[in-house]
Amino acid sequence: MSGEFVKIGSLNNFPEGSKMKVHVNGKDVLVANLSGKIYAIGDTCTHRSCSLSDGEIEDTTIICPCHHGRFEIATGKVIGPPPKIDVAVYEVQLQGSDVLVRKRSLF
Repeated sequence: MSGEFVKIGSLNNFPEGSKMKVHVNGKDVLVANLSGKIYAIGDTCTHRSCSLSDGEIEDTTIICPCHHGRFEIATGKVIGPPPKIDVAVYEVQLQGSDVLVRKRSLF
């Protein structure tokens, strides 16, 4: 897959269990650390455009703060209504302690 990676921070910026909104190539991206693994998905809920980074992590899902839709953090898949459309998934790469995200989503 082509596309550049962009540094979004260091591992210490993303402690285990944390979530943060970052900007990648003009897009809002939710970055979460689940059990020591970093994931990146689109931050905008596909139901009513609420910011998922304002929601709560429960196990491996993010719960939208507006209407409580649920998305799987590792895959971006909708696992609870009202959203019907998945969010984008971004490839994450570690270089030493730097966290990088591919500028374009995988899907």
